[in-house]
Amino acid sequence: MNQTPEIKVCGMRDSSNIRELLQLKPDYIGFIFYEKSPRYVRSKPIADIDSTIKKVGVFVNASERSINEKRIEFGLDILQLHGDESPELCYILKQSGAQVMKVFRIDEDFDFQITRRYQDYCDYFLFDTQTKAFGGSGKKFDWQLLKKYNNARPVFLSGGIGPGDIDALEKIEGLNIKAIDINSKFETEPAMKNIDLLNSFFKKLRNKNHND
Repeated sequence: MNQTPEIKVCGMRDSSNIRELLQLKPDYIGFIFYEKSPRYVRSKPIADIDSTIKKVGVFVNASERSINEKRIEFGLDILQLHGDESPELCYILKQSGAQVMKVFRIDEDFDFQITRRYQDYCDYFLFDTQTKAFGGSGKKFDWQLLKKYNNARPVFLSGGIGPGDIDALEKIEGLNIKAIDINSKFETEPAMKNIDLLNSFFKKLRNKNHND
């Protein structure tokens, strides 16, 4: 990596766990609004999130109306679209003033030309692992496949990234990584993060790149 990536911690729900996380100063905090997810957020957590930390809402094939309702209720800064959403919906949602991040699920058969249809209507792309069901798998995909991407938009890198992946992340070259997206590998149970593990990861990633 050419620069220190930011850090997004996704799948948060518990108010006290969120308050602990905020002490680590993540760059992004993610809330999942997909009912089939074990990390589904039904109501707004009680936590004072500083405006410097961007709030990300994760949606899967939700309607424009429901997305905008959650955007207003939670004060979302970024709308992360994890389903089969169209470029047209991305364009419409951008008009709300929030940023839009389209997710692409990657395997050996993924055609990166598909991203070109979205690049004019999205602020970021997120690359995750291809699975049969929507949502996180806790598994990595082959990051070498990202060499086929044209870097038209900054990337959030997701998919089974865990505490021991700092060195592997360091070896990724030629990719404009905006942020590392972490979730299940840092959990004690769905939607509950191990703050000590997160703290260690934060320090290693930030210090390693700062020292380099």
